[in-house]
Amino acid sequence: MLKIVLYLSMLMFGISLLLNFARLLRGPGAVDRILALDTLYINSLALLVIFGVLLSSRLFFEAALLIALFGFFSTVVLCKYLLRGDIIE
Repeated sequence: MLKIVLYLSMLMFGISLLLNFARLLRGPGAVDRILALDTLYINSLALLVIFGVLLSSRLFFEAALLIALFGFFSTVVLCKYLLRGDIIE
């Protein structure tokens, strides 16, 4: 039963990754694209953790921590770049 739930949640997170990627490509503004990128890495993080639970491997949790660090850093850097005002929407 647990494996069925894990596979269903992986499928749902996979669908949400595709929808986030579509939003990243056609977002009307830079802020929308940054928000889509932030949500994209959070969903990929959740997908990686679920895959780690499914395989009972600790390696996936360490990779999830690295993705979380790089994702947070990239979001902060991109928002700081937007606050400078150099980008034209």
